[in-house]
Amino acid sequence: MIKRWVSNRVQALLRRYPAVALVGPRQVGKTTLALTLGKSYYDLEQEGDRLKLDLEWDQLASSRSLAVLDEAQSHAAVFPRLRNAIDKDRKRNGRFLLLGSVSPALIRHVSESLAGRLAVCEMSPFMVIERPKANLDSSWLMGGFPDGGALKKGQFPGWQTHYLELLAQRDLPQWGLAAKPQETLRFLKMTAASHATIWNASEIGRGLGLSYHTVNHNLDFLEGAFLVRRLQPFHANLRKRIVKSPRVYWRDSGLLHSLLGVSTFNELLNKPWVGASWEGFVIGQTLDFLGATGKTYNSGYFRTSDGHEVDLVLEISGKRWAVEMKLSSSPGTADMDRLSKAAGLIKADYRVLISRTAKPSKGDKDMSLNLHGWLDLLKTI
Repeated sequence: MIKRWVSNRVQALLRRYPAVALVGPRQVGKTTLALTLGKSYYDLEQEGDRLKLDLEWDQLASSRSLAVLDEAQSHAAVFPRLRNAIDKDRKRNGRFLLLGSVSPALIRHVSESLAGRLAVCEMSPFMVIERPKANLDSSWLMGGFPDGGALKKGQFPGWQTHYLELLAQRDLPQWGLAAKPQETLRFLKMTAASHATIWNASEIGRGLGLSYHTVNHNLDFLEGAFLVRRLQPFHANLRKRIVKSPRVYWRDSGLLHSLLGVSTFNELLNKPWVGASWEGFVIGQTLDFLGATGKTYNSGYFRTSDGHEVDLVLEISGKRWAVEMKLSSSPGTADMDRLSKAAGLIKADYRVLISRTAKPSKGDKDMSLNLHGWLDLLKTI
């Protein structure tokens, strides 16, 4: 089994807290990872496992082994029982590992019953750093879901299509999204078409016959299901006007490409939005890695009304990084000059241009790196 970077993070948190919630999209490998840590497993979406948990609760609560509760947000009754069990022995850590695929529902239960007793950790699809021998082009094209092509060949894009259809038909309605499956699929496709752009809920609403309030509400569900992420604008004290709406990115490039009708790498390269796809892929790999390693950071993007722009602004350990993505194997000095000018406006400590270069270079403040070099650098920060 491939070692997941988040595993060390989960184990470290279990040593410090009575319970840990491991959250992330469906089919990302949470259960596989959890079963390497604890053998007492209960799928709380299954009535039989709920009954089994009820009958075995006293034994489980007094056990010294780790108990894994899958899809915990689907069984609200378990949270008061967890609180009571933990409070009877607050000094004992590493007792419960909760898995969840709907972040808001799980966090709501946690805040109501387990505040101060539980830590939350997020798991992403496979990152390229977890599969260093894998072809980068294939990883970008197919994304990181284990069954969607990362580990099983020949599954892309059919697996992604079925995955999204099931979410639209079953999961999202169960989680509270009040829309018919076909309407949800249209919304998914329109959101994919807006990947890496400034979010305009009114424009998408006109295309769907919905108010911008409803569009933003629906986007909340996609974000809560770990399908998309909002990257908020970085605010700086400038005389220039700054764009203040978020950018929206699909978190997995394979799901994005499936929604936009791409099935081969050559097709991807011929799309006018290929640069936006590369940008989102690099941002996703960056933020997933920072989350998996437990680094504390702030992230955003920067853009002024007159065109000065930084794709990703990171604040880590008191330092500010201006990171720009360029889909090229030979970025030029003009690319770094543009980045440096924009980075100067936000007083960035470091400027990083990430491309497909085979000749990376690192100065004291300015760096031109490929994706693997950038992730290696993040390990040292």
